Amino acid sequence: MPSWGPSGIGSERRNVERRTRQEEGGDMTNLEQSVDMRWRVPGQWRMFGFIGPAAMVSVGYMDPGNWATDLEGGARFGYQLLWVLLASNVIAVLLQSLAARLGIVGRLDLAQACRAGYSRPVSLSLWVLCELAIIACDLAELLGSAIALNMLFGIPLIWGVVITAFDVMLIMVLQHYGIRKLEAVVAALVLTIGVCMAIEMVLVQPVLGDIVGGLVPKIDANSLLVAIGILGATVMPHNLYLHSSLVQTRRISHTPAGQREAIRYNFVDTLLALNIAFIINASILVLSASTFFTHGIEVNELQQAHTLLTPLVGTTLAATVFAIALLAAGQSSTLTGTLAGQVVMEGFLSLRMSPLARRLLTRGLAIVPAVGVLAYQGDSGVLQLLILSQVVLSLQLPFAIVPLVRFTSDRQLMGQFASPTWVRVAAWSAAAGIVSLNAWLVWRTLTAGSSGGAPWYAYLLVGSLTTLLLWISCVPLKLSAPVALEESRA
Repeated sequence: MPSWGPSGIGSERRNVERRTRQEEGGDMTNLEQSVDMRWRVPGQWRMFGFIGPAAMVSVGYMDPGNWATDLEGGARFGYQLLWVLLASNVIAVLLQSLAARLGIVGRLDLAQACRAGYSRPVSLSLWVLCELAIIACDLAELLGSAIALNMLFGIPLIWGVVITAFDVMLIMVLQHYGIRKLEAVVAALVLTIGVCMAIEMVLVQPVLGDIVGGLVPKIDANSLLVAIGILGATVMPHNLYLHSSLVQTRRISHTPAGQREAIRYNFVDTLLALNIAFIINASILVLSASTFFTHGIEVNELQQAHTLLTPLVGTTLAATVFAIALLAAGQSSTLTGTLAGQVVMEGFLSLRMSPLARRLLTRGLAIVPAVGVLAYQGDSGVLQLLILSQVVLSLQLPFAIVPLVRFTSDRQLMGQFASPTWVRVAAWSAAAGIVSLNAWLVWRTLTAGSSGGAPWYAYLLVGSLTTLLLWISCVPLKLSAPVALEESRA
């Protein structure tokens, strides 16, 4: 297998191998290659050994931020934005499959690849942007769990925020028992959400024709912000970093045949998990459209949706099931958000941090805006804060997609598994579409309001981010001449 010089990809691979030997010695904070697939029974049952990483990633596609954007989209525009969910899911399957391929063949997660492939200032800039996305995502999980506790037990939101800050203890206990136990817990939470939404669909009985009509693309200036929020909530940038790491929990034979098998089974895993996430997200939007939009009710907060479900649907079961599903969504996405934070920090900075310290850092930064909004605007500002967090994710998304597409298209790194032309065209088209929507939103924001326009520092920030995006898209990657690499783990 090819390697690269000490400042490039080969150095990062050797770091991965060293951490693997540490993990074999009992360091359970590192889960790399902890599930040995080399001696599993061949045949169709072998596929189930690969199932799990995409399920872990998929919970980020149904977190409370998704609930906020889906509920507002359904309440304000009916079924009109269902097609955005479908298009986002197609893009997500493509990108998550590329992330898995990078981890399997390149044996690096996306953060490690960025650190090796770009200059130090560029990789640090990408790290800062990714950390902002993780904090925005954690903000959604924090508020969503607090709102669910309020719905179920009447706990004030500000106390719910404090309670959910201590869920790190659950993460530490689960991670101690290994990746398969974590995957089982996450799968159980996803199943809980799925069952709850299935009950909701039975209760509200949506019109099939309206659902089909919502799959026809249609967007305008009024629905643009919500559409971008849905996109940011569905295709989450830190999930690309996480997925490229989680697939490395499977120890495979690093031969072309072994890698091809792992790619195939991980694609099946991705397809199943993300389609389940799509069905759940679509159910939330359909629930909102069939109850609130049809009655002309604009939903401004999740608690309002919970309160109105009982009189509109005619049973308290709808409201209770809604709250249970929201709590499961918040807690499941919390688990994977912590893992993503560890992957990003270690990959970009080569800095290992305990799950406790990492969780407290991210959650501490997320608590500040949450408590601030609750203190100054009360419960009414929560939904808009949730939607804003998802817009932040969408704006950060191109800075994860572009490096991913470039690394997985590089034949020196990926060899025969480099992305074929049609995949590159599809991936770059998705990136261009997302950048175009974001540019439209930014332009509308900068030119809105007073005749004086936005302040100068807003234009400076937009210019800096645009320059960074162009730079990571065009600058040659730091790859030196290939040398031999001893395959100590083959």
